Amino acid sequence: MEIKNLKPELVWKNFYALTRIPRPSKKEEKVSEYLYNFGKSLGLETIRDGIGNIIIRKPATPGMENVRGVILQGHMDMVPQKNAGVEHDFEKDPIQAYADGEWVRAKGTTLGADNGIGVAIALSVLESGDLKHGPVEVLITTDEETGMTGARALEPGVLKGDILINLDSETEGELYVGCAGGLDATASGTYARREHPEGYGCWSFAAKGMKGGHSGMDIILYRANANKVAARVIYALLTKADVRLVDFEGGTLRNAIPREAFATLYIADGKVDEAKKVFEEVTSAIKAEYAGTDPGMEFILEPYREAEGEVCDPEDCLYVAEEDAVRLIRAVIACPDGVERMSSEIPGLVETSNNMAMVRIEKGRFEVKSLLRSSVDSAKDALAEKIACVFALAGVETSFTGGYSGWAPNSSSAILHTMKDVYRRLYGSEPAVMAIHAGLECGILGGTYPHWDMVSCGPTILSPHSPDERVNIATVGRCWEFVTAVLEAIPEK
Repeated sequence: MEIKNLKPELVWKNFYALTRIPRPSKKEEKVSEYLYNFGKSLGLETIRDGIGNIIIRKPATPGMENVRGVILQGHMDMVPQKNAGVEHDFEKDPIQAYADGEWVRAKGTTLGADNGIGVAIALSVLESGDLKHGPVEVLITTDEETGMTGARALEPGVLKGDILINLDSETEGELYVGCAGGLDATASGTYARREHPEGYGCWSFAAKGMKGGHSGMDIILYRANANKVAARVIYALLTKADVRLVDFEGGTLRNAIPREAFATLYIADGKVDEAKKVFEEVTSAIKAEYAGTDPGMEFILEPYREAEGEVCDPEDCLYVAEEDAVRLIRAVIACPDGVERMSSEIPGLVETSNNMAMVRIEKGRFEVKSLLRSSVDSAKDALAEKIACVFALAGVETSFTGGYSGWAPNSSSAILHTMKDVYRRLYGSEPAVMAIHAGLECGILGGTYPHWDMVSCGPTILSPHSPDERVNIATVGRCWEFVTAVLEAIPEK
């Protein structure tokens, strides 16, 4: 069955349309245009602001004009991740989504259910002719995944409603009332290089097959970080065998746990067996450590083979000076990564973490990009200082950008009370009220509109930000049923 024919058909039709439109972060021109035309085609007031955010207004149904106004909010961009060997251009190609039993997945890439399903639900509210609701505004922001740029740029006074229902959380039956803040860290520096040594062969190294995932949602699963495990292997080779480092590349996005890392090495011709022995010892130990979380982990060390017809650039053949290679790899190993501290207030919630997302050592430049998250600003600042100190010991400077505070829970939220009542009535059970370690836009939006009463909900999505991303079909139907019932239950002003 094609996904556009799944139930509820209106939601899946709109999600299918989004999968046909390339929309990686910072490349949302096509989807922004589509959303703008979508609102206009329904005869609704539609606004596209200077950053590309889309706002669409739908009047109240007759008799509900005095109901408090609701803003349904999501983001239009998606995380572009694919498996090694998959041919896919995220700026040109549609997502190949398909139904697989209880789930919808994509063929070898991220699905974009984060946040395409939430956006599809909001669009379906606009399109449906048989719902009961007060004034509705749909806010779809741009570039959420790599900087929350759209949320940051939203002007005060543009939105008229005073209730925000964010549709970007990823477990059905849970209502989110708080989230972590974030901060981007970039450590950068230079190093000396040496010419290709005589008597050394060129080798390729790869660490891949790890699950990766969302650096907020999945960080608690303690999966392997490809940069970290690759650095451990390379350090052993540098210090226990006659090996030189040429370059290193791992990770692609700050908010995705890195799944793959690659390096080019020189190995002394007479010491290949020794290097292979060190390689096998270290990689076997690492695979045993992560057997429960990353059983598909794979390490490859093989002679370098140039692509047919290519000529090696002499710049690419220079290696990192021995003392600098050890210094920089040590910094990568020492940099904090993963869960730093669990919350003492909410059982099972990560308070503070870091995702050491991208490492580049190439052509004389060293760079490490990380994403810090915390629900406690002072803890986030302390982790930032720790990271800066680690890299300072290696002679590398660290800069911090894009910081934002978390979203503090509001225990007296009226919309939370309404949503809990509706959930109990529909399903006969109590929804879980949660905070989340991921960075929802509510914290930033609430800074611009401090009077908003906010709750986040959504269907069940597993492994977002990775090619294993999938959304549960049944929970999409329940989320649609729940959101539309909540809109009908909003009280008058």
